[in-house]
Amino acid sequence: MRYTESSDKEWKVYFPNPKAALPVVKSDGSIEWVKWGRRIEEQAPFVQGGWARSDSIELGKWERYNPVIVQLAAHGFMEKDAEKVSHWIDVPKGKAIEALIVNNNDERRVYVVTEDTPEEYAWVHDRFPRLVNLT
Repeated sequence: MRYTESSDKEWKVYFPNPKAALPVVKSDGSIEWVKWGRRIEEQAPFVQGGWARSDSIELGKWERYNPVIVQLAAHGFMEKDAEKVSHWIDVPKGKAIEALIVNNNDERRVYVVTEDTPEEYAWVHDRFPRLVNLT
């Protein structure tokens, strides 16, 4: 994910980093950094990975974590194609990446909500972050 602060400092966050966190927009408009998903080596009681398929959310597979839908303050995201080449994709103006915050006891994690890739990006990957109208 790519996030730019008001000071124009750009942050690039990569899921493989064990300390990766994403900028979640709070109800008052401020930003809260929340740990991104669960790495395979972690023993935390969360779903492994950093993504939540939209169809699994609709089927209730995340309900045990008391999920809350949020938006990320990211301005772009990266997808890798079949040859493992990285492609940065800008989030269109007026849109936000949808994410899911899940809870287990006092610990929270954020997962990027994904859906089928729009046709114009099908050459990159088969799943894509869900883009929603910015609220």
